[in-house]
Amino acid sequence: MYPEFLKRNVSLAAISTDDTADALKMVELTGAEFPVLADKDAAVAKDYGVYNLLHDGVATPAAFIVAPEGNIEWRYVGKSIADRPPLDEILAQVDRLIQ
Repeated sequence: MYPEFLKRNVSLAAISTDDTADALKMVELTGAEFPVLADKDAAVAKDYGVYNLLHDGVATPAAFIVAPEGNIEWRYVGKSIADRPPLDEILAQVDRLIQ
């Protein structure tokens, strides 16, 4: 669904608490067309308040829509390691914000 985000002029990035080499492997494995950034020390995950929420020493799956000015306009924080928002829900939130 990446092209749907591009149609809306939305930039995507994934942030992983893996090191750079493992983040690159994830890009290769998934074929991600957007940047996958390494956050080895979990600084970004901690800043966004999603580090170790499940008491597993990693970032909890989460999605954020951040406005160009830097404001967080929408967030989804998973309740389990497999809990991620459906992409159509994220797109619906983007559509709501750009109207």
